Amino acid sequence: MKSLLTVVLAMTTTLTTSCVTATDEDQHALTIYSRMGAGAVSPDLYRSSATSGRNQINVPGYAVVRTVRNMPLQSGVSEVKFSDVAAGIDPTTVSFSSLTDTAGTRVLEQNYQFDLVSAQKLLERYIGQKIIVEQVRGEQVDRVEGELLGTVGGLTMGLDDGRVIAVQNYANVYYPELPGGLITQPTLVWMIDAERGGDHDIAVGYQTEGMTWWADYNAVLHDGDECTLDLNAWVSIVNQSGASFPEARLKLVAGDVNRAPTAQPRRQVYQKEMVAMAVADEGFAESELFEYHLYTLGRRTSVPDRSTKQLELFPAANGLKCERTLLYEGSRHAGYGNRPQVNQGYLANTNSPVQAFVSFENKESHGLGIPLPKGRVRVSQLNPSDGALEFIGEDLIDHTPRNETVSLKLGDAFDVVGERTQVNFKVDERTRVMEETYRIEIRNQKRGNATVTIKEAMYRWNNWQISKSNHDYETLDAATIQFILDIPAEETGVVEYTVRYTW
Repeated sequence: MKSLLTVVLAMTTTLTTSCVTATDEDQHALTIYSRMGAGAVSPDLYRSSATSGRNQINVPGYAVVRTVRNMPLQSGVSEVKFSDVAAGIDPTTVSFSSLTDTAGTRVLEQNYQFDLVSAQKLLERYIGQKIIVEQVRGEQVDRVEGELLGTVGGLTMGLDDGRVIAVQNYANVYYPELPGGLITQPTLVWMIDAERGGDHDIAVGYQTEGMTWWADYNAVLHDGDECTLDLNAWVSIVNQSGASFPEARLKLVAGDVNRAPTAQPRRQVYQKEMVAMAVADEGFAESELFEYHLYTLGRRTSVPDRSTKQLELFPAANGLKCERTLLYEGSRHAGYGNRPQVNQGYLANTNSPVQAFVSFENKESHGLGIPLPKGRVRVSQLNPSDGALEFIGEDLIDHTPRNETVSLKLGDAFDVVGERTQVNFKVDERTRVMEETYRIEIRNQKRGNATVTIKEAMYRWNNWQISKSNHDYETLDAATIQFILDIPAEETGVVEYTVRYTW
């Protein structure tokens, strides 16, 4: 079996004299956009690159990168290689400007070289040329020098005396030089026309795939005399772009940004996004960006390649006023088509669970008032017996502006159950009249009182009227009514109503 190949290059010339590589003095700025849906994120998303040994750039998001690098330019037309760009770069989005001499420096031509060196590519490039191979024979290692004839099923080599040898187990392969066209890292190659020679501060911007971010929220429910929540938020950043960004200025965009199917240069948009902001502290500062929200970190942070990073989005908001709600929707999946639903058995009897919700208002007066990016909210509660935090449920939220209500479904009630029964139905298709009566029982087996909201859908036709009801109700929309029942401990609340449909 072929052993692990080690490639050894005997370089005869210096190949990177015109290539400007990254230095510790480089200044990086990142604006990361997410196409991630709210919800649980599989660790495979950010572990796959480590286990596969290569970069994965198919994560649901992208970033706008801006790097300022000092580099020497010759007066007149010259070729400059700019290395250490992300492997997921979109070359059509590259912007170049000299901060030292903006008007007198321009790019005449750009190439993006991404044919990276690998053991197999080196072998393919050296077919028909001489190489040196170290062959393993037990504990002995022999050197074979000759012309490489083929690479399938091992190495086939032609020796100087005319013999042909197949090398199966080989370790080191020695090449005289790196063949033209192969590079060790993705590189932008520019033909630059500069009026002024010498050192220039060059600003380079581009879009890259392989980066994303998402928000996770952790809440602690305090259920004493009044319902309160403590809420904090963290963002996770995945970088599988193929480049590292040490000590970068970091911005995150929350919102659904449209992208055209064909990539277009973003120079003007990019420059607008990268305007410096005054940040009051070292956490994230929120601001508006077009119809989206921008979160700018008030300090520099490193974002290494093939890494996942967590940062606090905002300090914990403590004591948020909240409300607990029990909701019964026995007909929530109902609906009609292009004619009245006259089938008596359609959703005649259902036993849906009673759902448990916690909601709060995203208002500054309530202790929050921050635009919340979409994400997953995990809720825990203190166990009064030992003071331990116990997980009680989680839900997803969409992008939530200020002054909107956040409603979280945490699960189904254990001790409160509902039953919905059709007690009467009649239809007269000649007069186009249909009547239906429902009885809804909510049984509270808790040791305390329970308030339950009952939502009923008018699902047989759009022209309806409640002709009889034993309980007050509220019309929520054109097809939904709502009852609210206060049920004492270990008792049953009953709603019975009749709806009349005409068409």
